Amino acid sequence: MTTHAVQLTAVSRRYGAPGTGVTALDDVGLTLARGSFTAVMGPSGSGKSTLLQCAAGLDRPTSGSVRIGGTELTGLSERRLTLLRRERIGFVFQAYNLLPALTAEQNVALPLRLAGRRPRREQVLDALRQVGLADRAGHRPDRLSGGQQQRVALARAVITRPEVLFGDEPTGALDSGSGREVLTLLRSLADDGRTVVMVTHDPLAASYADRVVFLVDGRVHGELRGAGTSVETIAASMARLETAQGTAADTPSAGTAAGTADSTAVGTSDSTAGAAC
Repeated sequence: MTTHAVQLTAVSRRYGAPGTGVTALDDVGLTLARGSFTAVMGPSGSGKSTLLQCAAGLDRPTSGSVRIGGTELTGLSERRLTLLRRERIGFVFQAYNLLPALTAEQNVALPLRLAGRRPRREQVLDALRQVGLADRAGHRPDRLSGGQQQRVALARAVITRPEVLFGDEPTGALDSGSGREVLTLLRSLADDGRTVVMVTHDPLAASYADRVVFLVDGRVHGELRGAGTSVETIAASMARLETAQGTAADTPSAGTAAGTADSTAVGTSDSTAGAAC
């Protein structure tokens, strides 16, 4: 079995007509180990969500290769891609996407039912117990707080025991206390061997990860490694990236200036940046 949970090789994603369209991802290379917790950060419009969608099989890259485990996604039919997402990938989004007419227990059981499997009640309650909500199993979403709804969404995402859990701003709509609860749960999943990939704009959220990868203009521009990287270090790196991007936009040699400043901003050498790619 490969040690790589997710592998992107020379991935580009362009929208619109050639020459006049938008390049959201530009020749991105990234390898994520099994059991790792990776945060993806960058200025607005840097390609963070597009990267997540391509890595998770929600969008197809214009060129390049995407692998989940040893499976190449880019050549799969829509049916096989749907089955792979259902069986091997979990999703948590900023919007909780719970069905309002269903209870927490029924929402968590839904992925199993969609896969044609009869969920065992104890299995569903155990998933809710892991997120501290077994006593709210019979509550509908309108009787749960935002943090509780996101924890139900997290239980629903892991009920199928996915290889990789993708989160797109999973704490973006939560207050600080509820956000910390969700981040602690994500951290515990990674500590138990699950692979977690999270897009976020929040340095506090990113500090729960083992690795923070920075994107600028659709390209990887360095990273920070090590669990427990301080919020201040992450915030300072983001500020320098945003400053460099703004300066580059006003400079004729924008591409060169941004590339040099961004590499310096995150404190990585060329060899480290290459490893990230």
